[in-house]
Amino acid sequence: MVTAAEAEWIWRRLSVEAMEDGVKPETVRLAVVVGLARASGARYGGLLRCTLSALDLDSGWVTIEHGKHRVPRRHGLDRGTVLVLRRWLRVRQELCAELEGSVPEALLLTVHHTHDNGVTVVAGLPITRQGLVLSWRRFVHRTNARYAGRRPPLPTRFEQVRRVWDT
Repeated sequence: MVTAAEAEWIWRRLSVEAMEDGVKPETVRLAVVVGLARASGARYGGLLRCTLSALDLDSGWVTIEHGKHRVPRRHGLDRGTVLVLRRWLRVRQELCAELEGSVPEALLLTVHHTHDNGVTVVAGLPITRQGLVLSWRRFVHRTNARYAGRRPPLPTRFEQVRRVWDT
């Protein structure tokens, strides 16, 4: 069971790292995922459906469609989450710069070339659920190795962290 203090530690760690110079785009994207889950309690499906038009960063709001019925709910964003989202939008713009055709409306995009069932997917396209799962696990394994013996290990399933913030 993940405590609220542990979940907040994860958010602080990712949000600070996301704002550092030279940070990997994957870290910024993961900070966005954690920040939005913290603000909304949304599951991966809701986060994957989130679009650019769902954001109102000037007012500090995001609208996320929750559950299988895709019920839209408006959630307030704290200042830290807005800062991380603004950083992601700059990173996202760079990722989309080399795409041909229209830029995807999805908020969360792939950050490097990847493979999906044998098909190469270029950076800047909407990420899949499996892509988010793998991104979370990479973060967990790196963090657990870095803090081994100094703090309890992080859960390999993001769902365990998300439930702390489920509203």
